[in-house]
Amino acid sequence: MKYFGFLLFIFLPFSGMSQTNDNVLETYPLFPDCAASGFQEEKQCFNNTLRSLVLENFVLPPKVTEENYRGEMLVLFEVDKAGQFKVLYVDAIYPELKEEMLRVFAALPVVQPPTYNGKPTYAQFRMPVRIPLDQNFPEPNRIPGVDETPVVKIDSVPAKPGILEEYDDVKSKPFYNRQAQSNLNIPLSHERYSRFDAQMNQIGTNSHTASKPFLFSDVSPYYDFDGENARLEKPANSWLGRKLWNEHLVQFQGENYWFTGDLILDLQLGKDFQSDFDFTYNNTRGAVFQGGLGKNFNFYTVVFESQARFADYYNQFAESISPFMGSGVAIVPGRGIAKDFMDNGYDYPVAEGYLSYSPAEFFDIQFGHGNNFIGDGYRSLLMSDNASPHPYLKLNTSFWKLKYTNTWMSLRDVREEVAAEGSYRTKYMATHYLSLNLTKRFNLGLFESVVWQNDNGRGFDVNYLNPVIFYRSIEFSTGARGGNAIMGLTGKYKINNSLNAYGQWVIDEFSSGDVFGGEGSWKNKLGFQLGMKYFNAFNVPDLYLQAEYNQVRPYTYSHNSIVLNYGHNNQSMAHLWGANFREVVAIARYRKDRWLGSAKLVIGERGYDFNTLEDNAYYGGNIYRSERERAFETGVRIGQGNTTTSIFTEVEAGYIVNPVTNLKLFAGMIYRNFDPQLNTANTFNQNTLWLNIGLRTDIFNWYYDY
Repeated sequence: MKYFGFLLFIFLPFSGMSQTNDNVLETYPLFPDCAASGFQEEKQCFNNTLRSLVLENFVLPPKVTEENYRGEMLVLFEVDKAGQFKVLYVDAIYPELKEEMLRVFAALPVVQPPTYNGKPTYAQFRMPVRIPLDQNFPEPNRIPGVDETPVVKIDSVPAKPGILEEYDDVKSKPFYNRQAQSNLNIPLSHERYSRFDAQMNQIGTNSHTASKPFLFSDVSPYYDFDGENARLEKPANSWLGRKLWNEHLVQFQGENYWFTGDLILDLQLGKDFQSDFDFTYNNTRGAVFQGGLGKNFNFYTVVFESQARFADYYNQFAESISPFMGSGVAIVPGRGIAKDFMDNGYDYPVAEGYLSYSPAEFFDIQFGHGNNFIGDGYRSLLMSDNASPHPYLKLNTSFWKLKYTNTWMSLRDVREEVAAEGSYRTKYMATHYLSLNLTKRFNLGLFESVVWQNDNGRGFDVNYLNPVIFYRSIEFSTGARGGNAIMGLTGKYKINNSLNAYGQWVIDEFSSGDVFGGEGSWKNKLGFQLGMKYFNAFNVPDLYLQAEYNQVRPYTYSHNSIVLNYGHNNQSMAHLWGANFREVVAIARYRKDRWLGSAKLVIGERGYDFNTLEDNAYYGGNIYRSERERAFETGVRIGQGNTTTSIFTEVEAGYIVNPVTNLKLFAGMIYRNFDPQLNTANTFNQNTLWLNIGLRTDIFNWYYDY
């Protein structure tokens, strides 16, 4: 039903901006019927005509009427230099109200733009509207006048009495968060990504969900970030209250740029009940700075300073992959090289960041230092965020029903046996990933990757810069040791809007006679993943269930040349267990308002090397050993070697302190049982119960399930 009546337009200046007056504008925005009006009449004619057009088109959504909603919505819009109406921001509790206001403004005609100094300029307005609509009228049968002055964005700045006034003229304008429409990455966090997974996987959407991290602009058509933040907003009148609960610490918006700044915290205190230490801890402080210059250029940088002591099993793993020289005594998984700190603790600084530029509608280019991920699952057998951050250059191309991602990376091998003249060994990695929506339910992805080393002054091989070449061909043409190429497939099928099935298949060596010969050849270097997601499970909103099976055969990701393994900083670039394993993962997540909880179960079988004087053969789990040391030619099976079963459970509950920064207060419990066939110096039976509480800005994934 259409509602005919008058909406009260209240045009008010933004707080924090300098006052303007009518003389700033030479002419108001003009509808054709207002062309003959004088300046004062232009203003009233514009208001009246706009009101009439909106009222003729506005339809109050049925849901708003049915729920008898009473409240207010706020619309920020502008008339640009071309005379077009553009909605900048709509603040309303119902998405349907936002959609209706956007529809109404999209139907408005082009008008004659306002002018300043003889040139077209921008005029910007703020409009509160009460719901129900009749509450906009203070008295029956009376149409209130509007005589407030709009805020004007001046395109051509007039001459000023003195140039020394330029500095004072640089002032922050009212801040409305542009992050949701930007080309910034949504930080890689499994919990955060689960919030919009269901919306992006509705049948009929043309989204691509395997190449991560996502851009905010890729997800915002499916998920209302601003609306979600508004829904979770807490009443806060003080500056401290707003910054703690709802806003960025620092936020600035200029004529065509914006930026925000925040403190980063990861403060954890815990207890490993099997450890000799009294407590575990993590003390991370940092700062993140992000923003945009114009519409197409965005930047992000974050610096962490951290000291920590973890549970015993985690400390032992971190020290087992330590670099061979310098002050590093460990590599904290997913973070970086650590040095000694006080009583058996680690000090590990980390810096990440990137520049993101979209030169055209179909392209986005990123140059940065961080991690990337390929896949729809909790794990990835192709490329994951398990390893330390590293330099990368990424090109995303999206059009029609496909998305094509090219990533070039610089990696390091930090072992003594591959050191080059006292420095860590540099190697490079390039990947192609093509995602194609074959139907509205089925997505197919094709993946290829190659790792090569900087030998004989080869440096970065320009052969691998071609974004569409077949890497296996280059590997053959440059020689057996020219590179290590890996291929893969991904797939996803939307059974319905609540159920998704997904999978991966990785191929590190393809010899059809060996693969299909049935003799279990060591060349059968394959792995696969099968998984299922259940959104809003059992009709419970925001209940997210996931089950996943992964297995990788021995010797996958390794190479004859030990430098050409699929790793960085002694960590795998794919699954964190390397190879020679099978596992089942089950995850449950639930969120209501700011409260959240999760539970995870990982059960696996792994095959380790014995690493003894009697048996030092390579059984295929450690990707950093050479294939030449392999234990078998045939009869190779998953779990061979020092067969180990492991059970890992993690339960966590938390509260989102600030949705804008994803700051969380949490408490968690980890239980881990690790049971090898034979206890050795590096692989031995171990049970762990680890409790943790903390306050964390959740912008990257911690993987404790080693």
